[in-house]
Amino acid sequence: MRALTVPLFGLALLALTACKLKLVSPNDIDVQGVMPDLSFQMTDAATAKPLTAAALRGRTVLLYFGYTHCPDVCPATLFDLTRIEKQMGPAAAHLTILFVTVDPDRDNLALLAQYAAIFGPNVIGLRGTPDQLASLARRYRVAYSVTKTPVYSVSHTSSIYVFNAQGKAAFIIAGLDLGKPDITGIAQDLTSVVNG
Repeated sequence: MRALTVPLFGLALLALTACKLKLVSPNDIDVQGVMPDLSFQMTDAATAKPLTAAALRGRTVLLYFGYTHCPDVCPATLFDLTRIEKQMGPAAAHLTILFVTVDPDRDNLALLAQYAAIFGPNVIGLRGTPDQLASLARRYRVAYSVTKTPVYSVSHTSSIYVFNAQGKAAFIIAGLDLGKPDITGIAQDLTSVVNG
């Protein structure tokens, strides 16, 4: 598994958006006013019904791209998000974590729902058509690829996109999959968005 830890535009965004949010964690990059609002329509793996961004208004949403067969980065990132939720206390009840599969050929709804449930009730597995996935990835400049031969290989951006209760982009959590992420600082930044 190869993960692209920070999108190439991350450094440019950092320079463009400095000082908008008082972010505590060095893992977090302010993207207010730079990234588009949350918008998607995909299938909720647990209910097998369509889910849209509009249905999540009023909640702080974390958008993360990955796949269930990921041997390291995806489970480590989702586990770290459960640690962050614990640090947040009651504010974590206002979070929804969207786990969007970049490998829909292998990630059927049942498998995706089971995988998401491992990481808690706030995690929703989302599966889209190839066009829905490509459109969502383009919207947030997410890189991903699936190579099926000679060896099945998947790579994807590992950043997490944070949207406030109105669906506005707030910040990106970058590098959560590397070394020792700043769990406490990220939890404080997310709590600020929740309380916003």
